[in-house]
Amino acid sequence: MTPTAPAAITDFAQLDLSKSYTYADWLTWRFSEFVELIRGKVVRHMAGTSRQHQKLSGKLFSRIAPFLENKRCECYYAPFDVRLTTAGANGDAQIRTVVQPDIFVVCDLNKLDNRGCVGPPDWVIEIVSPGNTAHDTRTKYDLYEESGVTEYWIAYPKLNSIAVYVLDATSRYQLRAEYSQPGPIPVHTLPGLSLNWNDLFDNT
Repeated sequence: MTPTAPAAITDFAQLDLSKSYTYADWLTWRFSEFVELIRGKVVRHMAGTSRQHQKLSGKLFSRIAPFLENKRCECYYAPFDVRLTTAGANGDAQIRTVVQPDIFVVCDLNKLDNRGCVGPPDWVIEIVSPGNTAHDTRTKYDLYEESGVTEYWIAYPKLNSIAVYVLDATSRYQLRAEYSQPGPIPVHTLPGLSLNWNDLFDNT
């Protein structure tokens, strides 16, 4: 007798939020909305992306991607699974954190497969949306620091500002600078690349 396959999870309400899940579970879900898995716990994006968010994301990507042409680094944007793990090439059932960074750059292409990225990207940019500030500034800040994401930018579209954090010798984030007025924004992990504040925020 053939065993009956479990019913597909198609709605967030079908999940038991008291349970701990893995990437193997994640792959069986069929949601129309963004969710992330943080240390086994499901996190739902409570706010949709705003027009400002979308415009800033497009401006960032359109200025980063051309710089990486013919270089051994690649830039991606959500939705694209980033499976964060500090224990090497784990199986899907062992991975308990899956995030969807707004934009990220990977220079070790061995971390990439058709489903996304396994391990920490070199550079992550999160664009703060109303209602998700704590998720980006605390939860993901701690997660990216712990996982070894070398450079983390937090962009605030409503404030026209970007905070740049870089891991120090003790693997803790240090604030390099906050950019909230016209001028260059250098990228620590990609020497030679500097984004212009005016290009990102003027008329956003």
